[in-house]
Amino acid sequence: MEINYILIVAFAFLLLVYLLFLHKVFYGLLKLKRNDSKNFPDEFVSIIIPFRNEEAIILNNLKSLGEQDYPPDKFEIIYVDDSSEDKSSDILEKNKSLTNVKMISVPDEFSPSAHKKRAIRFGIENSKGEIIVTTDADCIYNKSWLSSLLSNLDENSAFVSGPVEFISENNFFSNLQKLEFAGLVLTGAGLIGSGRPTICNAANIAYYRKVFNEVGGFKYQMNLSSGDDELLMQKISKDTNYEVKFSLNEKSIVKTSANNSLHEFYHQRKRWASKGLFYNDKSLIFKLILIYLFYTGLFVQLILALFLSKYFFVTFAVSVLLKSFFELQILIKGKRLLFKNLRIRYFILTEIFQIIYIVVAGLAGVFGNLVWKNRKIKR
Repeated sequence: MEINYILIVAFAFLLLVYLLFLHKVFYGLLKLKRNDSKNFPDEFVSIIIPFRNEEAIILNNLKSLGEQDYPPDKFEIIYVDDSSEDKSSDILEKNKSLTNVKMISVPDEFSPSAHKKRAIRFGIENSKGEIIVTTDADCIYNKSWLSSLLSNLDENSAFVSGPVEFISENNFFSNLQKLEFAGLVLTGAGLIGSGRPTICNAANIAYYRKVFNEVGGFKYQMNLSSGDDELLMQKISKDTNYEVKFSLNEKSIVKTSANNSLHEFYHQRKRWASKGLFYNDKSLIFKLILIYLFYTGLFVQLILALFLSKYFFVTFAVSVLLKSFFELQILIKGKRLLFKNLRIRYFILTEIFQIIYIVVAGLAGVFGNLVWKNRKIKR
């Protein structure tokens, strides 16, 4: 029986760690302030869009950016071709009629192991903006997206993370992903609100070039295939006196399509999970490991309940119910604050799906090789 008590205490500890994490996220959301200001910085803006094999959708992105209500003489759009194997570049070149749009290609020898990050860095080096905005070629935007996002930058704030939302394709899998992804975005927003910026999405961020240079840009990350968003945000938060903000405004939302298949979803989350162990904050890495152990512990409790003691059915049920209750509160708050079209009715199925993929993709992201846009990436 002693081993049972030890295990129960261990699972209770992991549950407490996770609930405290959710508490920080929820109250961080409460601290965020909506910004409806129509003022934006005076500095020139460079929008950097890395792309690879996007021939089917890149014109939708170009059209959406061309409809921005931001003064066209105040920003440039730079598409950076990262070794596309399709006709993306040709299609873009033939259709870019706007004077503030240009396309460049990354040389093969330019930081070959950094992949998407090398494309962003090459774009920055060939841009003239004092403010850098990064987004993706598979995104579409509200016409006030740029002005809404940049209204958060000022003399005290150097980095702003914007919301990203999956487009609902009116099928079960896309709706499941939309709700689950909203939870991730809200988690990032809540952590920013709580003063511990941890996660963001490179499809919708902006920062000052001078601060990017001040922290060394991607200098310490170029051996990694990802991290152009979170690692940079964390470094600015930790190593400078500037604030990191989240743009709590539906006009700031960037929309992109959900994954078409479970295979695509798995490799996407595997890539995202691969960044965690490279965070510079060791205490943050430790907390993430504890959270991962909490999720793994849910499976362990079920196994123990079957082969050791039925008491573990109780610990499992308590853990799942408390986890689900507090995560539901975060989603409800996020629906009120930002994502008006969330379909909460998918919540229970999303919970089950989330537990499985976090355990599987988390482990694979640490030990396995990665795949992005038909490109195999070694860790």
